[in-house]
Amino acid sequence: MPLLLLPFALLALVATWLVLLPVSLWARYASGRARRRAQGWVVRGNAFLLAMSLPIFLLSAWAAAHWMDDALRDACVGLLVGVVVGVVGVWLTRFERDAKGLVYTPNRWLVLGLTSIVALRVIAGLWMTWRHVSGDVSGTFAHWLDAGAWTGIAGVLLGYALAFTWGVRARLSRR
Repeated sequence: MPLLLLPFALLALVATWLVLLPVSLWARYASGRARRRAQGWVVRGNAFLLAMSLPIFLLSAWAAAHWMDDALRDACVGLLVGVVVGVVGVWLTRFERDAKGLVYTPNRWLVLGLTSIVALRVIAGLWMTWRHVSGDVSGTFAHWLDAGAWTGIAGVLLGYALAFTWGVRARLSRR
């Protein structure tokens, strides 16, 4: 009898995820634009861990290139775009010094843009799933998404995080 409830539990889990997804995206946007204190050990640790994840990401994109055309190229282009956006993000971030150290507030429009990229990525993934389930595999936009574009989007986010964190680290070490 409990096995008969398994499909309903799975459906309830998916419905809960769909309801909470906009809430989690809004919470991510709100925390991304919040004013925060730059603690040296946190910024340094984050910077070095992100730097260590870069070769792992590129190795994963290289491996994915065996199944997805242009995955490595899209990952590298995404990384370059993300680094440029990260440098612009450091320029647009408001840095302040107080008695306890450095405090910074990221640019809200940049945070909104990056959160929108994540939301569009989720929506595109749901759309692609629906398209594959329904059997419709036509369209040039769909072909672009089927290629290595997913690694490109991930590269933008990783490149931004790398450049922004290393920029905050440089600002922190200047004091």
